[in-house]
Amino acid sequence: MKTKKQKVFLQLGSNIGDRVCYLNLAKRFIVDEIGSVKNESRIYESAPWGVSSQDYYLNEIIEVNTVDDPYTVLKKILNIEKKIGRVRKKKWSSRIIDIDIIFYDNFIINNKNLTIPHEYMHKRNFVLFPLNEIAADFLHPIFKKTVNKLMLKCTDKNEIKVYKI
Repeated sequence: MKTKKQKVFLQLGSNIGDRVCYLNLAKRFIVDEIGSVKNESRIYESAPWGVSSQDYYLNEIIEVNTVDDPYTVLKKILNIEKKIGRVRKKKWSSRIIDIDIIFYDNFIINNKNLTIPHEYMHKRNFVLFPLNEIAADFLHPIFKKTVNKLMLKCTDKNEIKVYKI
């Protein structure tokens, strides 16, 4: 019996060290362990969200097809972050790599270990700009608005621009 592949949108971010290298390393691990990358946004550079006195982040969104359930995807993401060298200190601290599940198909999950869709995605330009680039018409399963509409209504004033490699 073949398991149906699910569409997952992951946000990758880094603000320590060779940020582009860490994003690329994360994508390689994701392909090896979670599923094939079907689409990816350009890389964006943005000010840190919700904190100050940190270096700017590089962020991108990738669309992945996976046969793994959401909890297995989360477990694998945490393992990938650890392999790359992420050490969790405090919430929203600087990080070598951060991988968040933004959407897992149209699933809605809300418990202490996992929230899908990502609970802050609609408030963050660093998620919405790259997501809009590859999934403008994707419908948020709770808000019933497209990514494009969420982006246009977002009040985030943090600076964001396409990163030139």
